[in-house]
Amino acid sequence: MKRKKGSILVVDDNEEILWSLYQLLKNEFEKVHTLKNPNQIPFLLLEKQIDVVLLDMNFSAGINTGNEGIYWLKEIKKTESNIVVVFITAYGDINIAVRAMKEGADDFIIKPWDSDKLISSLHNFIDLSRSRQKVHQLKASQLGFQEIYSPIIGESDVILKVKETIHKIAASDATILIQGENGTGKALIAYEIHKQSGRNNEPFIHVDLGAINENLFESELFGHKKGAFTDAKEDRMGRFEAASDGTLFLDEIGNLSNALQQKLLSAIQTKTISRVGSNKTIPANVRLVCATNRNLEQMISDGGFRKDLFYRINTIVIESPPLRQRKKDLKLLSTSFLLELSNKYNKSNLFFSDSALKRIEQHLWPGNVRELKHAIERAVLLCNSEIINPKDLFLEGKTIKKEKLISSKLEDIERDAIINAINIQKGNITKAANELGISRSTLYLKIEKYGL
Repeated sequence: MKRKKGSILVVDDNEEILWSLYQLLKNEFEKVHTLKNPNQIPFLLLEKQIDVVLLDMNFSAGINTGNEGIYWLKEIKKTESNIVVVFITAYGDINIAVRAMKEGADDFIIKPWDSDKLISSLHNFIDLSRSRQKVHQLKASQLGFQEIYSPIIGESDVILKVKETIHKIAASDATILIQGENGTGKALIAYEIHKQSGRNNEPFIHVDLGAINENLFESELFGHKKGAFTDAKEDRMGRFEAASDGTLFLDEIGNLSNALQQKLLSAIQTKTISRVGSNKTIPANVRLVCATNRNLEQMISDGGFRKDLFYRINTIVIESPPLRQRKKDLKLLSTSFLLELSNKYNKSNLFFSDSALKRIEQHLWPGNVRELKHAIERAVLLCNSEIINPKDLFLEGKTIKKEKLISSKLEDIERDAIINAINIQKGNITKAANELGISRSTLYLKIEKYGL
């Protein structure tokens, strides 16, 4: 006897349909669950392993829009993106069912159904669900633990501007370049873009290009076939393939050599990759987000970065602001980190003294948010009481008060240079940007910064 496999969930407010489908399917599949009330779906998904959901399109009397079914489709996909969802619909509602498939449904069945065809289809759907699970597990096993990203914390004008930009561009598939100093949270911005995009149920793959050995670049990004080189003992999926349908975040892209830039450019242009040792091309359907702490325009002038690659990755530019421009956020960030780290190290009831908060506000934070978090972590570990005082922070170096005048003068010089260039070029932004040695997008950001 063939072993039964698969778990089916049937959700319909019609008890006769629930009974009929249960009787039809109970001897064909390992588990068949039924629900009359769709509000119980989230709880059942937490308790049971489900492969396929058969879902009614309407649950309220007199309503025939399909909106209720689409709502529960989205809720199911939020919880378990690998589950196959199939709608149950009447013949007259086929147009609604087609709309539901555009929203993410896998298929629909029409009442009254052909029992043999339904059973055959459900077996195929279970195979599809299991295949999705295997791909998900493969990605997880080959790529290792995925970092958990915290939300972007802040209420300063510069951070609110970043959040507004993310909200505007997240839904598109435009390539994004995030520029900013080390430690400003470029990865958090990249992940927030992914989270607000239509790809948020798919992988977010973070690749630190500065940490990849040049000899292993192709293998890491594109994968390899068994035997492609000495240590290739099995087939391996690359980061592009792992990020399929999701977001690929290439951090520190300014660290790539010219030769590797060409290989990356080719993958971006063709939207395909080939594993090392294979001639087979694989589609690379990824949303690309890149980040750098280097001046790519200057690198182009110096011959260190390809202009064609630069234009491929900077459709939208987001500036990740340094912490010294976010004075309003310092207290909020500090208290948030203190809560997180005191819980991590089981040291509850810790709080900052007023003088400690003042010292935090005065420090220049050249290492930005990363330096702030490390300083607070050190204070949590080493403080001898519930009160964190300035001495517990071990902050050295110049403060904002000492550097404020210099910073102000530098900004005045930059502002005057921008005004002069625009005036000389009679308002032509492209020519003014060229004269200043920066990109148009950077110039627009600076014009907005200085209110010109």
